[in-house]
Amino acid sequence: MPGDTNGYGRLFGGRLAEWIDIVAAVVARRHSGQEVTTVSMDDLNFKAPAYANETVVLIGRVTYVGRTSMEVRVDTYAENLRGERSMINKAYVVMVALDENQKPAPVPALLLETDEQKAEWAAGEKRRELKTRLSAAVM
Repeated sequence: MPGDTNGYGRLFGGRLAEWIDIVAAVVARRHSGQEVTTVSMDDLNFKAPAYANETVVLIGRVTYVGRTSMEVRVDTYAENLRGERSMINKAYVVMVALDENQKPAPVPALLLETDEQKAEWAAGEKRRELKTRLSAAVM
């Protein structure tokens, strides 16, 4: 819509980040059955723009889970009037499940059935290890 685009008719990156956060929260809530909060958003790579009059399609899925956290991959596509889609963004969002006291709560395991799911899991493990090392190095 016009309010979501800049002077060049391109979707605002911040608006897309907001939509990605919403999709990630819905996916994480469905997986955990609990309220969730955003911990981080990384690998927010803008590969191409979305223009006014295109439909923005966001698809999210859980790719990795820890004890209380879930990594959600959100793929974003721009779809033209002919129904052709092109990927414009891929992002990974880490969400934490919350109990009734707003404290981190355990989440269900993730069932890995395909080679693609197993590869995403392995990549999620590496991202988590890297974040842990970076966090320790900063402190």
